[in-house]
Amino acid sequence: MPENLKSYFSRLFAGDLAAFGGPSTDEAVAGQIRAEQICLVLRNSPGMMLANACNATVLAIALWQSPDGIPAAVWAALVVFGSTVSGLKARSSWRVTKPQSLSRRSIHRLVRNAFILGGMWAIVPITFFEDANAGGQMLMTALCAGMLAGGAFAFATIPVAAIGFMGPIFLGSAICIAKNGDFVYLLIAVLVVSYACVLLRGVFAYSFEFTRRMIAHLETEKAVRQDTLTKLPNRFAFNEGLETALARLASTGEGCAVFLLDLDHFKEVNDQFGHPAGDEFLTQLAARLRRCTRDTDFVARIGGDEFGVIAANITKLDEAFRVAQEIVCAFAHPFLIDGREIVGAASVGISLAPRDGNMSNDLLKHADVALYRAKKAGSGAIRFFEPSDDASARERRELQSDLAAAIERDELFLVYQPFFDLRENRVTGFEALLRWRHPVRGLIPPTEFIPIAEESGLIHSIGNWVVRRATEALSHWPANIRVAVNVSAVQFQNANILQTFVSALADARVPPRRLEIEITESILLSKYESASSVLNSLLELGVTVALDDFGTGFSSLTYLRKLPFSRIKIDQSFVRDMLSRPDCAAIVKSVIGLARDLQISIVAEGVESAEQLEFLRQSNCDEVQGYFIGRAVEAALVPETFDPRDEDDISRPQSAARFG
Repeated sequence: MPENLKSYFSRLFAGDLAAFGGPSTDEAVAGQIRAEQICLVLRNSPGMMLANACNATVLAIALWQSPDGIPAAVWAALVVFGSTVSGLKARSSWRVTKPQSLSRRSIHRLVRNAFILGGMWAIVPITFFEDANAGGQMLMTALCAGMLAGGAFAFATIPVAAIGFMGPIFLGSAICIAKNGDFVYLLIAVLVVSYACVLLRGVFAYSFEFTRRMIAHLETEKAVRQDTLTKLPNRFAFNEGLETALARLASTGEGCAVFLLDLDHFKEVNDQFGHPAGDEFLTQLAARLRRCTRDTDFVARIGGDEFGVIAANITKLDEAFRVAQEIVCAFAHPFLIDGREIVGAASVGISLAPRDGNMSNDLLKHADVALYRAKKAGSGAIRFFEPSDDASARERRELQSDLAAAIERDELFLVYQPFFDLRENRVTGFEALLRWRHPVRGLIPPTEFIPIAEESGLIHSIGNWVVRRATEALSHWPANIRVAVNVSAVQFQNANILQTFVSALADARVPPRRLEIEITESILLSKYESASSVLNSLLELGVTVALDDFGTGFSSLTYLRKLPFSRIKIDQSFVRDMLSRPDCAAIVKSVIGLARDLQISIVAEGVESAEQLEFLRQSNCDEVQGYFIGRAVEAALVPETFDPRDEDDISRPQSAARFG
């Protein structure tokens, strides 16, 4: 048999409507349509099987006195038995969870069973019609017509099954009529043909419309469950996939692993190369993740730069670790985008079922906690959820709750570390540093509570408090002293941040030039689009802006060009090693030279010895800061650091402080 003919018959007996000229679909969609078709047949089967049993019983009773009484009774018993068994199986099948997709074999089995049932009814006109009396013949004619209509209704969505059921009955009726040459029977034959044609036309029309509706419905569902950029399943589909995996766990004991991965420095790709490049990066990454995971794994994009993987049949840590390594290795080669090579990396957090829970919320929460630890460990890190993580997460939640009330309870306070001018040999300003004295835990390091404040959004109210407290203290200091406050990247998400600075300066009656805002390169890299307008407005107001931790980021020189910084601060890591490492000394001298050429003041952080101070003085550094110059002190002790020349220049409330 030619291959194209074999393919046609394969599609025909699989219920593919394209074989009849209907709508065509791919195999994945066809499998879902078959599942819905079989489900509808199963719902109708108990009623249809009951009708078959009743009809067979009535016919056996009607023919009991005829010569074919015993054969008719045997036939009826077989039909009743088969119908009862099929009806009960259909009822139990319908009550279980409907499968998402079915293979062609399921349709093959249905067509076979429909043909067998139709063949049983074809026996009636062939075997019993000729010897029956007029009443029996009328009953058989009515029953055959009814079975044709019932078959068309029961298999309305699957034409090949309807044909499989109706064909034998129609053929049996034709043989019966051919054996009898009466003109009346010829008229009956015409009616049967017309009846069958109308029924089949209705079956095809309904099945075509049903399939079109199913295709439209599945396309809509796919759009709801698919990420439009990467074509991967989205968060909604990921949650459904996890529920399915956990249902398998409950029924078969098959475990699974949940992987959450977060891209490192993805915002920098958007900021440096543009959003189209970022979109292409995500699209290429999605393709790599598909290739590096197994066919049975469920890969999804669940957020902007966050992806998830559900790996079935994994319960051991080493198995999950191998999958995670494959995911991390997807970033081994740079991504080629618009002729540029872009390097990527990701951190991975893992939870396993049932080891870490058998509820979706627990597994996702635990994988997220593990991901948080992985991100803290650095790019490309892989971390499993550990029971101790739960305690750590609870501690963070408690700390967040305490931090929310810290301002009202007066637990937060500021300390001020001086800037020292190397030319004038005097203190020229202070950096305001936030501290938290917890009533139970004592002093909590900023590195511990600032990230919590940023994640929870408390940084906005805390940042507002810091600016107001720093400017209020500044109003009591000499007019040539400035104060610098650190501003977090998260604070630039607050639309009212500009108003916060304006109102704090106005309330303290302090000129804007005396307030300095310190920002890190990470703000410019991750939030430049939202931060630039605020920074430019502050610069126009007269506030000065310093770039902190210079040299530790990625695009320092780019942003030195874009924003008119008043001051840059050399990161203490370079200052600490500049006397022992020539490369650090060269970097420090180069940054100082660059700042002088750009007419930007330079501050060296972390000065801890006289030798470091002298090196910076000889290198023409403007200002220094560090323990050797002075430790951070509370506002009450700040006046002790003033130069005697400044004592007569103490700021008084200025009724005409200018803003602009």
